Amino acid sequence: MTFIRTLTGDIDPSELGLTYAHDHLFCVPPLWKEKKIDDFMIDDLESSIKDVELFTAQGGQAVYDATAIDYGRDPTALKAISDRTGIKIIATAGFNKAVMWPGQMAGTGGTFQQWIDGHSRAQIRDHVASEVTTGMDGTDLRGGVVKFGTGYNTISDSEDKVMRAVLDAHKQTGAPLHSHTELGTMILEQLAIVKAEGVDPTQLTIAHVDRNPDPWLHAKAAQTGAFLCFDGISRIKYHPESVLIDCMLQLVRRGHEQQLMVGGDIARRTMYRNYGEGGLGLGYILESWVPRFIEEADEAGFDGKGLIHTFMVENPKRAFVFNS
Repeated sequence: MTFIRTLTGDIDPSELGLTYAHDHLFCVPPLWKEKKIDDFMIDDLESSIKDVELFTAQGGQAVYDATAIDYGRDPTALKAISDRTGIKIIATAGFNKAVMWPGQMAGTGGTFQQWIDGHSRAQIRDHVASEVTTGMDGTDLRGGVVKFGTGYNTISDSEDKVMRAVLDAHKQTGAPLHSHTELGTMILEQLAIVKAEGVDPTQLTIAHVDRNPDPWLHAKAAQTGAFLCFDGISRIKYHPESVLIDCMLQLVRRGHEQQLMVGGDIARRTMYRNYGEGGLGLGYILESWVPRFIEEADEAGFDGKGLIHTFMVENPKRAFVFNS
């Protein structure tokens, strides 16, 4: 039996529907809160719900919320968003990246770094596995993905330890894997560790590949069978949309259309439309970017509408399945 674990229960993959494969619907990152960086505080339930309604108005049905514990996840708030809007939300077990670990880890009396240093790989594995099988943050709400991450052009000793523990948790639970790459670096290095640990890379989704728009790198990663998430849409400060679309179409030409997924990675108040900042909001991809992609793909000789269905419906229902 295959299933996808959402905050409202396990579902058949066919029930997932049109999916954003990486976003942040509610999060209060402990480190950024301590540093008083207000833009990262996605902490208003009503504002988040209004933006989700922009997504559902365009046909959106599901979101993978990539907020791990060190980035300030709140499974209860996510469940409320799911209940009130009707979308399916897949939540995150595991950890994000070491830059967040000076933040205070609730219930421990210390930082994330201190907790990680004080626990063995096996203990971290058991903690992450319990977030999938029992519940997150003292609730009975279970994660549907296990996550690890690495830094910019580096994998710290602590990140390596956590990564291998998360891979162990995947083996123990069958949960799908998700990795953070800082600006799209260390992708092949992550995959080398995945291979060394005996994990099937087809169970992994790699985030932020479009922050590093390198077609050779993308092709090498795709050849392993991993899913690649293009989640920097609307972030023109990094690259124009034309660069992202070209990278995606190059992968399609190489036969990797069944490994690509799309998300917005919206994690700032200024990116939301309903947090008083006037951002593009959660509806932007479906409302504006998808029509552009279809037009450009059609002009390049592809079936643009068919590709969007593959990226946003067919691929998520395979990427987020438990391998039990």
